[in-house]
Amino acid sequence: MFPRPIGPVVLAGLLLAALTPATAQAPAGPAGEVTVSFHVTLAPSWFDPSTAPPQITPFGVLYAIHDALVRPLPGQKMAPSLAESWTESPDGLVYEFKLRRGLKFHNGDALTTDDVKWSFERYQGAGARELRARVRQVEVVDTHVVRFHLKEPWPDFMTFFGTTATASGIVLPRKYFEQAGADGFRARPIGAGPYRFVSQRQGVDITLEAFPGYWRKAPHIKKLTMKSVPDSTTRLAMLKSGETDYALFLDGPEAEATTKDPRLQLVDTRHASIFWIEFAEQWDPKSPWSDKRLRQAVNYALDRKATSEAACLGYCPPAGVIVPRVMDFALQVPPHPYDPQKARQLLAEAGFPKGIDAGEFVAIPGFATVGEAALNNLNAVGIRMRMRPMERAAFYAAWQEKKLRGLFLTAVGNSGNAASRVEAFMYSKGASAYGGYPDLDELFLQQARERDRAKREALLHRIQQLTIDRVMFAPLMDLRGLIAVGPRVAEHTVNSIPMHPFPSYEDVRLKNP
Repeated sequence: MFPRPIGPVVLAGLLLAALTPATAQAPAGPAGEVTVSFHVTLAPSWFDPSTAPPQITPFGVLYAIHDALVRPLPGQKMAPSLAESWTESPDGLVYEFKLRRGLKFHNGDALTTDDVKWSFERYQGAGARELRARVRQVEVVDTHVVRFHLKEPWPDFMTFFGTTATASGIVLPRKYFEQAGADGFRARPIGAGPYRFVSQRQGVDITLEAFPGYWRKAPHIKKLTMKSVPDSTTRLAMLKSGETDYALFLDGPEAEATTKDPRLQLVDTRHASIFWIEFAEQWDPKSPWSDKRLRQAVNYALDRKATSEAACLGYCPPAGVIVPRVMDFALQVPPHPYDPQKARQLLAEAGFPKGIDAGEFVAIPGFATVGEAALNNLNAVGIRMRMRPMERAAFYAAWQEKKLRGLFLTAVGNSGNAASRVEAFMYSKGASAYGGYPDLDELFLQQARERDRAKREALLHRIQQLTIDRVMFAPLMDLRGLIAVGPRVAEHTVNSIPMHPFPSYEDVRLKNP
């Protein structure tokens, strides 16, 4: 007996039945959308990492669109990314990186070691001077292998290259950039990260779309929108209404309101961020701020504990040095005590018994309560100043160009270690340093050559202690950024990347509808 012939309708039904289980088990592609409200105005300049300042905020945009050879990833402070592996020669002079196979930029162009070399050599951002001084040559071995040759062993090469201490390891598409030009690239950036650029309304929002070809995996969320919402109250209102899913870096009152809403979740970050007051004119003998007693008065005037309670519900630990305590080689020291009477005494000893008119006070945008608290503390002891508001991108530019004068409040959250912070802010040739001291500079250069970890730590501790002894800064407090997450988010991924305050965008998940 022969089998009964199967008609086309029955055959189609059997095929459908056979295929249905496999189809049901297939992983779903990117779906849904998430909106992230930033505490600052997003700047188009952040699309191009070549001028990245020594700050963490631009990485909240950069790591969505771009990728680097090596960078922080979930569970790892520094992990292979575009490079599948890297090696260091025994003498510490050569670092070799091997690219993953099949890497593509968002426009379909292949990502090669020529792009790596070109991106590194055009880099002018944070740490660029130090990198140029120490890297002798970038050698393209072939399309997948590139070598960095150093002039002498430098134990911090990977810290500067493979963390958010700088953006020098981010790879851009050379061919597209040269065709579009710098302005064209900032208008329509192309990268190799988890999300590709769709559109921007300058100063309002940025719209991105999942890049299915991202090497790690396709993001779970299809559409990612980043919004500029500098006002903390507005960010919280948008979160409560469902207009946004993340409200980044809330001020104290809004953070406290979040804790009273059972639909919302408040997360405190664990990144390497810290606030301090900079004395921009301390090296100018004609400035009153060259007097150490005035700078000491500022330190005694700051009520760090009260500021922490008002601005971040007490999560932010008062600081005694401008290297965050979570960093390697950070000097663990207590903060200055709050002593307004001592501050007034020091003012009088410096020749200002009735106080001093100190002009304008600029506070880093996005942290209104911190800036107002510091200004109020200064005015209370007789250091009379008035607030001058600025946009975040303008603040960064003015700082790097040395246009901020007198006193200003800043905060820095990029990772690295104590050496990368020393390079940027204490070393006299640092991109954001207003001055320095020869002996401190020599200690910095000495530790950069030292391959023994214990000896390096001792040198870096000595540098940090010198900044305290000479009152180079007025440290305020470590920042624990308070991020509110809305009810639609199942996995927010804040703090999944060590020393990084932003979500791991490709890992964010929404709850089932």
